[in-house]
Amino acid sequence: MLVRKNPVLTGFHPDPSILAVGDDYYLATSTFQWFGGVELYHSRDMVNWEQLPCPLTRTSQLDMQANPNSGGIWAPCLSYSDGVFYLIYTNVKNFHGIFKDTHNYLVTTTDLYGEWSEPIYLNSSGFDPSLFHDDDGKKYLVNMRWDHRMEHHDFAGILMQEYDPKAKKLVGEIKTIYKGTEIGGTEAPHLYKKDGYYYLMVAEGGTMYNHGVRLARSKNIWGEYESDPQPLLTTRNNPEKYIQRTGHASYIEASNGQGYVAYLGARPLREKKLVAFAEGCSILGRETCIAPVKWENGWLRLENGGEVPPEEYFSTLDEVKFPPKPEKDVFDGEKLPLQYKTLRLPLDRMGTLNERKGYLRLYGMEAITSPNEQSLVARRLDAFSVEATTELEFCPKTFQEMAGLTVFYDTYNFFYLYMSHDEESGENCLRVLVRDSLKFYNPIKEYRVLIGKTEKVWLRAQVERLNLEFFYSLDGENYMPIGGRLDCSNLSDEAYGLIGHEGHTGTFIGMCCQDLTGLRNYADFRSFEYKVKK
Repeated sequence: MLVRKNPVLTGFHPDPSILAVGDDYYLATSTFQWFGGVELYHSRDMVNWEQLPCPLTRTSQLDMQANPNSGGIWAPCLSYSDGVFYLIYTNVKNFHGIFKDTHNYLVTTTDLYGEWSEPIYLNSSGFDPSLFHDDDGKKYLVNMRWDHRMEHHDFAGILMQEYDPKAKKLVGEIKTIYKGTEIGGTEAPHLYKKDGYYYLMVAEGGTMYNHGVRLARSKNIWGEYESDPQPLLTTRNNPEKYIQRTGHASYIEASNGQGYVAYLGARPLREKKLVAFAEGCSILGRETCIAPVKWENGWLRLENGGEVPPEEYFSTLDEVKFPPKPEKDVFDGEKLPLQYKTLRLPLDRMGTLNERKGYLRLYGMEAITSPNEQSLVARRLDAFSVEATTELEFCPKTFQEMAGLTVFYDTYNFFYLYMSHDEESGENCLRVLVRDSLKFYNPIKEYRVLIGKTEKVWLRAQVERLNLEFFYSLDGENYMPIGGRLDCSNLSDEAYGLIGHEGHTGTFIGMCCQDLTGLRNYADFRSFEYKVKK
């Protein structure tokens, strides 16, 4: 028996949609404002997972320019029918205040390693869309409905409409099939069929510490649906558990008959508590977990009993491992390694791997606080103790040209060690910039270091739980600290509870370049090394 600790996909991997096709298992997760859209993973044993190419790689499929922080891709749904993979996703263009602009699309492919189709627009009535393929050949779209009216609950229930694959559009009646329970916050619907019942799996309670998963069932796909009297899984009543905020699940049955749910959870670091409703700070974001389940008296139940999902799970399938990723990436390929993401835009809008062989060249674009055209390439923080180092070559001509290493949650919460030009001395310099949604700092004098005329530096970030330290080197061997020890608890969803916004992502570490003169001076990055400390 194979055993794996949760989370199975560490770091920012929320809203998992799990799929079984024969002896192959797939996971799709949300990417929000990070490009390419939707992460895909593949497994043969439900324990070891390899990353696949992103399905949304063209701006014709996913246009996120000017999307808000934590907008973009919410809650994809991956499904399969008659040799075709279907991917449903939401591109959230606006969600602050009482309104939400949530546009839902469908793309398809027959090859998960190949190109996906151009998108088919579906609707914009709410988010978390999911496609169900019935055994009579009909297909149905379900999504939560958003109600902006002050006298109504904003989570207004689950809508359903038939999808016509020949006409490539939704057709017929639109009906609310489920309102949810008194917990509220009903979202993330997925439909399944078993033993003559249609089962509707939903999330409830919001995606923070009251999160959970519940089933409802009906003999008729259009309802009425009766709610399971108990949640399938939640940690809302168990604040002592290591993994919190568990919810937003989907279900499969493996080839050997074992049932599993994939769900999200977060691991709050408890040495700092930002808000009363939180148990700590989840700087890695919401992660993907898996739990074995079984059918019992017509309802789905956790294999381990109760409502609290396990901190490890098992598989009785034969083990199939995949090669580990290298710690150090040198940019000598035609494409970025799969673990790297760009912010809102594809790489060809901000940089290239071909202009200087063996280097990632980023052209200076708008400020690191911009939601429009920003030049930033990064990878997830997926452990609590990490060291990341990049080798940079840059020739800044003014103080308005910057390039360096950032530890980044979004444009309101980040830390930035960058190289620029110091006009007073005529030398190049290094500075540390901190932006915190709770406090706001500009670069201060103690954080500036003059480095002469050199155009090559090595920049390093060390994250140790809720502490961050920056270092620099002029020879790649001897590193000196800069900026002091920094509190990085603001790189978490919980920080947003104090400023009236919503944060739904996780921390990234990466490389960026800005040119506020508009002349697009460039920076070359030779390598990026990412080490998880044991």
